[in-house]
Amino acid sequence: MNSKIFTDKNYYLIAEIGGNHQGSFKKAKEICDLAIKSGADCVKFQLYTAENLVNKKINPERYEHFKKFELKKEEHIYLAKKCIDSGLDYTSSIWDLTMFKWIEPYLKFIKVGSGDLTSYNFLREFTKTNKPIVISTGLSFMEEIDNTIKFIRKCNPIYNEYGMLCVMQCTSMYPIKDSDANLAIVREISKLKNIIPGYSDHTIGLEALINSISLGAKVLEFHFSDDKKNQTFRDHQISLEIDDVKELTNKCKKLISLIGNKIKVPLKIETDNNHRVSFRRGIYPSRNIEKGEVIKHENIHCLRPNKGICASNYDLLIGKTSKVKIIKNKELEWNMFD
Repeated sequence: MNSKIFTDKNYYLIAEIGGNHQGSFKKAKEICDLAIKSGADCVKFQLYTAENLVNKKINPERYEHFKKFELKKEEHIYLAKKCIDSGLDYTSSIWDLTMFKWIEPYLKFIKVGSGDLTSYNFLREFTKTNKPIVISTGLSFMEEIDNTIKFIRKCNPIYNEYGMLCVMQCTSMYPIKDSDANLAIVREISKLKNIIPGYSDHTIGLEALINSISLGAKVLEFHFSDDKKNQTFRDHQISLEIDDVKELTNKCKKLISLIGNKIKVPLKIETDNNHRVSFRRGIYPSRNIEKGEVIKHENIHCLRPNKGICASNYDLLIGKTSKVKIIKNKELEWNMFD
C-alpha cells in the first residue's frame, strides 16, 4: 500500500544529519535529539559501508573517510525508532542495498542522493517498495533527470501518481556560493508532470531555502548540526542548528501566507469593504446632456466610485443617443440611451 507524502503540506522540512556524527553513535544521538526538537518534519541519516561504496584500490583516502563514519546496524535502527517514537518521519540515503533490506520498514520515504541519480540497479529495488521516492539532482543534466523519472515509472507505474515522486534541485559541493544554488531549476522541475518539486541546500544561511518556496519547492532539505562552526568535517559549516530551523519555520510560514494561492479572485477583505466599487471608476456626464444629444468623449468622464455604467464600457457608450436630459455627474443607466 503506497503512502503519499508532501501533498497536504505547504512545505516539508528534512533535517539531514548525514555524516555530522563523524562515526560517533553518542554524537549521532545528541544531534538527533536536537533535530527532533527543531521543528523539522523528518530526520535523515545516510546508510553505507565503505566496502560497498568506494573502490579502495582506486580511492583509498575516500574509503578510509567513509570507514571512519560508519554506524552499526543496531545503531541505525535505534536512531530510526527514536525519530518515529518522537512523532517525526525518518529516512536515509541508502548507499548499500544489503542495509536497505533491514532499514526499509522504518523509512517514511526513500531518499536518493545526487550521486545515485543514475544508479538504476538501486532505483529498481527502491520502486519495489511502493514508497515515495525523493531524488536530489546535483551533477545532472535535465535529460538525465527525465531519463531517471521514466525509468522509475517504467519499473512501477505507481510513481506516475502525484505524491509519489519528488525531484529536488541540488548542487553537489560543500559549501556553494549563492550564485551556484540555481534556484530557477526549481521552477523548471515544477513543470514536470506529477512531480513534487524540492530543494536540497548546500549554501550558508537561510535565504536559498526560503526563496525556493516562492519558486515552487514543497520539500526543503538542509544539513543539520549541533555546532555549525565545527571545523572537523566540511558539512558542519553548511548546516543549520536548532535555532536556525525554528527561524526557517517562522519565515516559511510568513512566506506561504504572502504567496496565497494561484486562483485570482477578489478577496473577502476587498469585497467586504466594497472596494470593487469605491476604487474603480464609473462613467458620468461631465456636463448636462440634453435629450437627443449624442454621447461623445467631451461630454462624459470616468470617476470613482464605479456606480451605474462601468468605465470598461466607455467605448460602447460613445455614439449612443440620450433619451432624456441627464444632469452633470448623475449615475448613468443603459435605459437612458438608444
